[in-house]
Amino acid sequence: MNFFTELREGLSISFAAIRANKMRAALTTLGIVIGIVTVTLMGTAIEGLNRSFMQSVSTLGADVLYVSRQNWITRSHAEWLLMMKRRPISIDQYRALEKQSPFALAVAPTTEDGMSVKFKNRRSDSVDVIGTTEAYLLTSGVGLMEGRFLTAAEAEGGRPVCVIGSQVATNLFIREPALGSRITVGPRTFEVVGVLETQGSMLGMNSLDNRVIIPLRQFTTWIWNNPDLDIAVKVKNVVELEDAREELRHVMRRIRHVAPGEPDDFSINQQDQFVEMFHRVAGTIGAIGLFITGLSLFVGGIGIMNIMFVSVAERTREIGIRKAIGAKRRTILLQFLIEAASICLLGGLIGLAVAWPVTLVIQKFLPATMSFTIVGIALLVSLVTGVLSGFFPAWRAARMNPVDALRAE
Repeated sequence: MNFFTELREGLSISFAAIRANKMRAALTTLGIVIGIVTVTLMGTAIEGLNRSFMQSVSTLGADVLYVSRQNWITRSHAEWLLMMKRRPISIDQYRALEKQSPFALAVAPTTEDGMSVKFKNRRSDSVDVIGTTEAYLLTSGVGLMEGRFLTAAEAEGGRPVCVIGSQVATNLFIREPALGSRITVGPRTFEVVGVLETQGSMLGMNSLDNRVIIPLRQFTTWIWNNPDLDIAVKVKNVVELEDAREELRHVMRRIRHVAPGEPDDFSINQQDQFVEMFHRVAGTIGAIGLFITGLSLFVGGIGIMNIMFVSVAERTREIGIRKAIGAKRRTILLQFLIEAASICLLGGLIGLAVAWPVTLVIQKFLPATMSFTIVGIALLVSLVTGVLSGFFPAWRAARMNPVDALRAE
């Protein structure tokens, strides 16, 4: 008897045993179902979080460095207090950096404040009003849905024009066209010259579409006279990002008159910091989920092992007859392994059937789908659990002495 014949025969016997004990098989699969539902939803949620995060963080740009007074990610409150004591980054320092940055394709200063924006009798609250220059279009990677962005002349001359986010446009303009309209931002009226493409939210924070961009000169004249700037520096070649980062650091130290041997009184941030932080958080979530999944599968596996021992005990005489007429040890071993694996695969399929509608609910909040990879992993985990759980009962059945087995009542 070749292997495939033994496999076909083992499957036939296994399914017959499962059909004969439907209730026992159903109760046995309960732990596996819970484990598979857990591992499937965990995989779907992590994949959704990863997609959502990468979509958000991509707005920062892989080739953009951000000079700020403080680090984006602080490890302690004391570290944050220390950075808050640093000197603000001034407009003069931005202009000096712009002149001394041969490695940069664009240098854009940004400062912002939250306020209400009005048009006639409508208003949009908690809007991020950003003061910047024409270079912001390059460093931010934003696209325009309508109109145009700020020009260099408008940024330098301080003409009262603005570019608004899609959410602001939706809130303020119902029937009227946004372009050419005049909105009130703080104490000043601005003409809308452009509407940005929809971008969504950034890392769960305020929507990137709820903002108004005005010339930096207008911001410093009407909103904040001496702002603390952030400076976005888009490098010419992403391959030379680390070299550009080090050169930027030396230029900023010279501009801010940091003495040799003293620590930097500024921070250079980039996209990788958020990616690294997310991977740490995702790793922790994954470890917790893996523990819960492993616990569920362990309980389910113990249940299957016990049931398989009961099955072996009930069919001792059958095993003896099969061995007496020439069945090999591997044939008996394979039969019970297939039975255990079949029960677990059945539990895996039921678990996937339960997880599928839950995944559809998750999709309303995260861009996640039950991918073929996740389905494959879930079924593979089911199969491995079944093989491991059924091995010792199957080994015991395969090692039985046919004479002793035939004597069993």
